[in-house]
Amino acid sequence: MLKKKLRDQKGFTLIEIIAVLVILGILAAVAIPKYFDMQGQARQKAIEGALGALQSSASQDYAKGLLNAASGYSATNGPAANGGVNLGDFAGTWSLGPTVTVTVTSGPAGWNSFTTPSPTTTKQFIMHD
Repeated sequence: MLKKKLRDQKGFTLIEIIAVLVILGILAAVAIPKYFDMQGQARQKAIEGALGALQSSASQDYAKGLLNAASGYSATNGPAANGGVNLGDFAGTWSLGPTVTVTVTSGPAGWNSFTTPSPTTTKQFIMHD
């Protein structure tokens, strides 16, 4: 009777458990580097979005300066050109001139510095009258 109970027990064999662990190890070896690569790409895309928002803000400030030039506000002496602008989790500055340079100066909390390899944090474009 005792031998019959031992034969009826069900479970995994040691070889099956080792096979599953090997498969999980292979998946982890492939998935973890891909995860970190996607994380870096996501950060770069977030910075590119912030640069686009900064470019839009610079264009708006430039247009406001052109419209209000008679009241002492100039396109090269706008508030954001002299200081900075807050873009949600990002902050940035720009310099106006024939070629406008916008720069993202800081990112969300937890981004001690921008990722390595360093993403592009500056964008240049020409402002048209």
